[in-house]
Amino acid sequence: MAIADDHPVVREGLFRLLQSEPGFEVIGQAADGAEALKLVKRLHPDVLMLDVDMPQLSGMGVLRELSKAATECRVILLGGELNREQSLEALRLGARGVVTKGTTTSLIFKSIRTVMVGQYWIGREAISDLIGCLLPGQPSQAPAEPKSELTRRELQIVAAVVAGYANKEIAEHLSLSEHTVKHHLSSVFDKLGVSNRLEVALYAINHHLIDEGDPFA
Repeated sequence: MAIADDHPVVREGLFRLLQSEPGFEVIGQAADGAEALKLVKRLHPDVLMLDVDMPQLSGMGVLRELSKAATECRVILLGGELNREQSLEALRLGARGVVTKGTTTSLIFKSIRTVMVGQYWIGREAISDLIGCLLPGQPSQAPAEPKSELTRRELQIVAAVVAGYANKEIAEHLSLSEHTVKHHLSSVFDKLGVSNRLEVALYAINHHLIDEGDPFA
């Protein structure tokens, strides 16, 4: 993975933190957006921890350029306080995660592992009202109500998706097979009128379908 942040203290802190975690390796660092873009194209990191506010080229600018390039790098956008517009724009430009700098160490690790397996990591405070903008064909103020009520099991799985768990982890926690989890998710997609896990999470947050906190804690 790689780190892009213009503050040396923050960058070094992230480097030490990530290097200390088994399975993580930081292969590059950048102090501005232009350097970050070159780094991704040169080193092809799996994940880029990208600060939203940087000189030369902003985090959004980096995302915009990477969206045009053929890269498999998954970007997690970092910010002190990411507002609604920033979070929405980041997701539309291809960010796989949105994380505030005040996030705990364990959740930073979890956010990275989540995006590395192809899922999204979202901060619920930052994007709790973005679902109307992200779902095509829906009015911006509120998405349509579900076709039918979700079952207790489906709500458990939705809560796990919002918390960032992958299908395998959900299956293990609920003593189910991955196939069964996928079947429940397909049912959820149909009932909510969505097409992917990100939209499920955003819908659940916006409609207050789940309780706060880790569903398996």
